[in-house]
Amino acid sequence: MTQVIHFILSCLLVTVMALLVSHNRKLIKIRYIIQLLVIEVLLAWLFLRSDIGTGFTAQVSTVFNGLMLFAGEGTDFLFGGMQAQGLAFFFLNVLCPIIFISALIGIIQHINLLPVIIRVVGTVLSKVNGMGKLESFNAVSALLLGQSENFIVYKDVLGKMSENRIYTMAATAMSTVSVFMVGAYINMVDARYVVVSLILNMFSTFIVLSLINPYRVDLEEEVQMQDLHRGQSLFEMLGEYILAGFKVAVIIAAMLLGFIALIAAINALFSSLFGISFQGLLGYLLYPFAWVLGVPAHEAQQVGSIMATKIVANEFVAMTDLQQIKAALSPRAEGILSVFLISFANFTSVGIVAGAIKALNEEQGNVVSRFSLKLLYGSTLVSFLSAAVAGLVI
Repeated sequence: MTQVIHFILSCLLVTVMALLVSHNRKLIKIRYIIQLLVIEVLLAWLFLRSDIGTGFTAQVSTVFNGLMLFAGEGTDFLFGGMQAQGLAFFFLNVLCPIIFISALIGIIQHINLLPVIIRVVGTVLSKVNGMGKLESFNAVSALLLGQSENFIVYKDVLGKMSENRIYTMAATAMSTVSVFMVGAYINMVDARYVVVSLILNMFSTFIVLSLINPYRVDLEEEVQMQDLHRGQSLFEMLGEYILAGFKVAVIIAAMLLGFIALIAAINALFSSLFGISFQGLLGYLLYPFAWVLGVPAHEAQQVGSIMATKIVANEFVAMTDLQQIKAALSPRAEGILSVFLISFANFTSVGIVAGAIKALNEEQGNVVSRFSLKLLYGSTLVSFLSAAVAGLVI
């Protein structure tokens, strides 16, 4: 009963906070929102509580663990026995496998399986969420291609999009997580929470965007994924995706280095001036939000602190903090926090998404930059809603 109460409180909080910034409440379609929420709760129960769902997540974990072993062969070749000795764990075990996963996605794209997946699943989702096909395609392509590479798919139609539609596309890219990153996340967070987050974030995105950014889609642009790499050989495709994976790994490493150092400096400053770290202060600010999600009161401050770290820095920094304290957390607190962390909703991602769009269409990139805070606000509500749904069934 307590879990149900916290879930209802969380849904009410998300609704109120979304409506505060909604640009046209008259266009909100309540039926689709209720429909999406019911489906999301059922899927959460399926993947976290049923034998079929837990078996599926275990299989996915096994597949990715196997892929990580293959990726480890390349890592060992370059770095000798460093991996076996546990040296440079994060770089070798978390970042390097991204390059291999990227290569696999390139192969799937080359055989034209990726466009089929995106088109079929996107069309089905558009019937469920009441949004346009383009927005539904985007939810799937962001999941499969990554938040920055994803926009290459839409380069020919970006200039025709309204500001509302651009917001939806950008918010979706920040609210979901890429298959590129699944192997990395599984090395840091319980695999079942990684898998369920892929699904929950997609549905939470549709719900939050239906509240914040409702609009009518009168004319939809067709997306021709098949033309994205026309004329490329398999090895050209592999080279492109391998380099893309390498760039993602290097960018993450640079961001982590900078943000961890910056947070350490800020924590030291706050500790010397106020006797409490910056993260500790943010933990108190987010304490009520963690409690509303269903985190036990005695753990809510610690959980709130890590939630804040994810928003201010990124999910990897926050996951590193989670690893350090998860032995002291209850399974419920760990599960809720894990689901909250698995998305790209942070300040860094705003810059990445705006930069990716600007590289393809400068005017639309400037539009994204103008509503960057609203973008972060919406994508954080998505993480909150996904964590609330997970908390209902954990």
